[in-house]
Amino acid sequence: MEIIQSERPFVLSIAGLDPSGGAGLLADVKTFEQHCTYGLGVCSAITVQTGTQFHSVEWIPLYQIIAQVKPLLQTYPVTYCKIGIVQDVYTLTSLVHQLRQLQPTIRIILDPVLKATAGFNFHGIVHWEGWKQVLEAIYLLTPNYDEAKLLAGYDTGEAAAEAIATCCHVLLKGGHHPLQAGVDTLYLPSPQKILPQTTAITAKHGSGCVLSAAITANLANGQSLITACTNAKAYTENFLSSNVSPLGFHAALNYSIT
Repeated sequence: MEIIQSERPFVLSIAGLDPSGGAGLLADVKTFEQHCTYGLGVCSAITVQTGTQFHSVEWIPLYQIIAQVKPLLQTYPVTYCKIGIVQDVYTLTSLVHQLRQLQPTIRIILDPVLKATAGFNFHGIVHWEGWKQVLEAIYLLTPNYDEAKLLAGYDTGEAAAEAIATCCHVLLKGGHHPLQAGVDTLYLPSPQKILPQTTAITAKHGSGCVLSAAITANLANGQSLITACTNAKAYTENFLSSNVSPLGFHAALNYSIT
């Protein structure tokens, strides 16, 4: 990736620590680095997991998350922040609003991690009214098909995404789509399809984290939302096709930012 600039923009990830490095905070910072941004990281949970098995999670209390965040936002000009797993929607609501108080112009990209690939449920019962308060305060939500349905309470991901799009921008990921696998749709709020460029991929632990982190970095580098999502999809496909194991390799794409 070619970026002509004197210094890198700062981007922030608030996410869980995955010891395998495939998902969460470590995956986000790897992705930020490959996109020529400077990645700051705040831990929201300590997990015990590998690339294929999830064992347990220990949540970081909100006051400790804010204690990590505050000096970073007071020191560095962070304009984009990606959030991954947080203990519950109530903690998430408070976190988002405190971020906006600390940095009123910050744009938040939320990857709603409701369930680990290995089957662990993070939030239990999902209440739309509680999530709506969060969605109205963020810039972009990046749910997969099943997460969108669960959040908004609709029978299809498309109907759910349209409801969510009344609150914020939505990138409905196509990895779990029953009919159009791999086709992402960005709701602005009108839908725009982002087609896959390859089918030579292997499922990877943390691919959703990588995609949302890549979007965050692209936005910080000055790309429009549709361009940021399109380029992030290309980066994620490169990650998914990097090998046949559950843990992918990160490598910068050779394209110019537009």
